[in-house]
Amino acid sequence: MTSAITTHVLDTSRGMPAAGVHVWLDREQGAGIWELVGEGNTDADGRLKTLLAPGALEAGSYRITFDVGAYFAGAGIKCFWRLVTVAFVVEDATKHLHVPLLVSPFGYSTYRGS
Repeated sequence: MTSAITTHVLDTSRGMPAAGVHVWLDREQGAGIWELVGEGNTDADGRLKTLLAPGALEAGSYRITFDVGAYFAGAGIKCFWRLVTVAFVVEDATKHLHVPLLVSPFGYSTYRGS
């Protein structure tokens, strides 16, 4: 079963999916206290569909962190970024959320996907 929160990482500098990127998902428990609720590595297509256990999504603040520094280092590419962290709010825990990341050694962007 697919996680309620999924991601897709694309390496825009090489025009390909970013396979093997380690990803962490944390949920805020209050006043800057974060709890790890899921983690994994992107597959050959740059996707991670098993980030959060089924039924585990709750309303609240989350952050997803991508270890892009290790990804680029593994490809022998110097990179300015070590980690990319995207913080977001879940208002409706019944809806699927997709958080894509487009990354290069010197820039990144993200958006709310479908």
